[in-house]
Amino acid sequence: MRTPDTDTLIRWVWEGLELPGSASDYHFLLQNAVEQFWSRRRTAPAGLHFVEVFAHLDLLLIEAVPQTVLINEKKPSLGFVRISSIATWINLLHAEGALRDALSVSKRIQRFGDNYLDERLEAKVAALDEESA
Repeated sequence: MRTPDTDTLIRWVWEGLELPGSASDYHFLLQNAVEQFWSRRRTAPAGLHFVEVFAHLDLLLIEAVPQTVLINEKKPSLGFVRISSIATWINLLHAEGALRDALSVSKRIQRFGDNYLDERLEAKVAALDEESA
């Protein structure tokens, strides 16, 4: 099967979000779409916009239904799975120079694990704040 082009992938994701499903279904749809767009960033840079759009939707979903990303719902103490869509979005924002936005997303997602904490990002934003003071 051929890999769908950017426009087709975008349409599939929007259509998939309209179908009945669980929060987990939507999370994995969004996360996989973000991974696809990220992997195509050099050949189809227009898809980077949808890295942000779909990662943001994924974050909103995860914040609304956190059990979606639990490793084990019966043992919440095990924590959460790695949410690659959000990590990719943070990397994109950082690369674009949107450091405050990247830090804001990082802080929102930290409740789902410390692996989203980037002290270098915090230091860069603090340095920017000092320069403007």
